Amino acid sequence: MSSSRGRPRDPRSHAAILAATTELVIETGYAATSIGAVAARAGVGKDTIYRRWRGKPELVFEAVFTTTDQVPPPDTGTLTGDLTALTQALVDEFTAPAAAAALPGLLADFAADPELKARIRADFLAPSKERLLGVFERAVTRGDMAAGISADLVLDTLAGAVFFHIGLVGEQPDPRLAGRLAGLVAGGLR
Repeated sequence: MSSSRGRPRDPRSHAAILAATTELVIETGYAATSIGAVAARAGVGKDTIYRRWRGKPELVFEAVFTTTDQVPPPDTGTLTGDLTALTQALVDEFTAPAAAAALPGLLADFAADPELKARIRADFLAPSKERLLGVFERAVTRGDMAAGISADLVLDTLAGAVFFHIGLVGEQPDPRLAGRLAGLVAGGLR
């Protein structure tokens, strides 16, 4: 998604675009958020946005659902503790106002465009998988789990449970949700 042509990207513009996207999704909803409105709020041209993202779904997904990727992977000393920290970050992300506003529209766009779904998984979900692999490597070294466990499956299990509980069922998460889910998964990984 990066290009070596032209002038270097300004990280301030990138941050302004993501912030404008999040604000607009909260204020107007996913459907009413447009690239033009994001560009105007961020103080950039639409071309600047289209050079970085292929369209609104990818832009909104990055703005709303990749905040946990900026935090270093947890290292609590136990597999359950690490999975709890990762799961709590997912709970926090899914309960944010922007996530609630964006999720229905994003799901519809993903369902309508399998290529988009593949790009999101490859371009945006890869950092989450890498963070989980680091947790797994430490857990294997400590003897907390066997080697060869699928990071994709564990990530899908944790994120899927959080998504179902918060996004589909609409429950406000119990403060112990992350720990309970992590405990179940860690028990299965032993």
